[in-house]
Formats: sequence, structure tokens, C-alpha cells
Amino acid sequence: MRSHGWYDLPPFSHNAGDHTLERLLRLSGGTLAGCRLSSGGSVIRVHAASRVPLTAAQRLEIVAQLRSCLRLDEDFSAFHAAARRDPATRWIARSGAGRLLRSPTVFEDLVKMICTTNCTWNLTRIMVSRIVERFGEPFGDGRSAFPTPAALAAATEQELRTHCTAGYRSPYIADLARNVASGALAVEEWRTGTMPTEDLFRVLRTVKGVGPYAAGNVLKLLGRYEYLGLDSWVRGRYAELHTKGRKVKDATIERAYARYGRWRGLFFWLEMTR
Repeated sequence: MRSHGWYDLPPFSHNAGDHTLERLLRLSGGTLAGCRLSSGGSVIRVHAASRVPLTAAQRLEIVAQLRSCLRLDEDFSAFHAAARRDPATRWIARSGAGRLLRSPTVFEDLVKMICTTNCTWNLTRIMVSRIVERFGEPFGDGRSAFPTPAALAAATEQELRTHCTAGYRSPYIADLARNVASGALAVEEWRTGTMPTEDLFRVLRTVKGVGPYAAGNVLKLLGRYEYLGLDSWVRGRYAELHTKGRKVKDATIERAYARYGRWRGLFFWLEMTR
């Protein structure tokens, strides 16, 4: 749940006291379902509520969406085998770490990642919360779903600046929403596609507002871990852990993790956040 900050951004929410995670899901046909996840020994228990009775097919869809969010169907056996080979990383295999929480859609992950660029985490929370409140469909209990591409495409740049404090990101978010809503950018195919990671990185970089940091971290949420996704926080954290606070070049950090091959971005993130 707390593999990175998405648990803290709506429509996710969490309760640190009882370690529950909540998520408002949009199902096919537009039905909204509020889900609360909790640990039940060796299983994850899900309580789902909707304004209309949920069909058996919709219950299966809830399970599928949540499995995708929690990365339960992703195979980490090779990653954990690599972690066991190094005494410094064996804790990763012991704890089963590596599954990074993601949104039900690539579109939502992209919007949120753009909202993390060049700002504090508090501002990211404000931006995402206001985008959801203003453009998302209300559930009726104070929560709203993440806006569809069409709903966000209808937003003006000025609305995003004024009401969502999105600043310079406003035209990027609006442009992304329009391209996804029109079908010009088929972002949802990226989770299941077989495009080489380097090519996918280049495609991500063509999205306005997605620089090397954002592209590298979106790739992690697509199951591709070859890029570190460097920003000021992880650079500072690396310096704190490895160079007694002395800043180093990005190339130096890249070389330090090159030995982990296709898993280097995940090893890097887990060490920085351990």
C-alpha cells in the first residue's frame, strides 16, 4: 500500500491506524463502487459498496481492477532471486517488496505523475484532490471518481490553473486528456504491449509535460524497471546514503545501479525508500 505516494492521492485514501486502503472504482457501464481493502491473514479482504446492486460480472471486475492496482499478477520471482544474491538487498526478497501501487488506468497515472513535477508533495495532493473534486463524478458520500479523459478534456487551461492550482502543468494535462479522449493517444495499451522499453520511454517523452523523471517513473507502473526516474528528492536521498551528503552527477547514480540490469530502477527506488 505504501510502496510510494499514490495511496495518499484520491480516489485512493488510507487509514494508518488499521492499515486499510480505500478506492473508488469506475466499472464498465459507468457504475461506481467504493472499495475498502484490509488484510485478512493470507488474503486481502474487499468490502465493496455501490448505489445499485452489483452483478456477479461487476464483482469480478472489481477484483480484476484491484489485482491490477496491487500488481498481484506480476511475476517478481526473477527480481527476488536477484535480490537474494546480494546481502545488501536480501531484505527485499524476505519482505516480498517490489509491487508499486498503481491506478486502475494509465491515464490516471500519467495525470498524477505530471502533478508531481517540480513541486512539493503537499502541492501534488492539492492539485490531484481539486482535479478529482471538480471534474470527477461524485459518489454521493463526499468522494468522487477520478475524471474520465473526456471529462478532463472538457476542462479549460484556465480552469485547471485557477481551480486546481496546476500552474504550468495545466496545458499539459488538458492536452493529454484531449489526446486520450480522441483516441490519438492509446495509453491503456502500454500495460499489455510488447514495445521495447527504450521505445516506450521515447513515446512517453513525446507526451507534453512528461520529462525523463516522469517517464522513468510511469514505466515502473507499467512493469518496466530499466530507468531510475531521478528527481531532486531521490538525488538528495542517494547523497545522504552513499556520499555523506555530497551531490553527484546523475551518470554516477546510473552507474551504481547498472549491475541490476532490467530491475535497476526498482532496486534503486526500494533502497531510497526503505
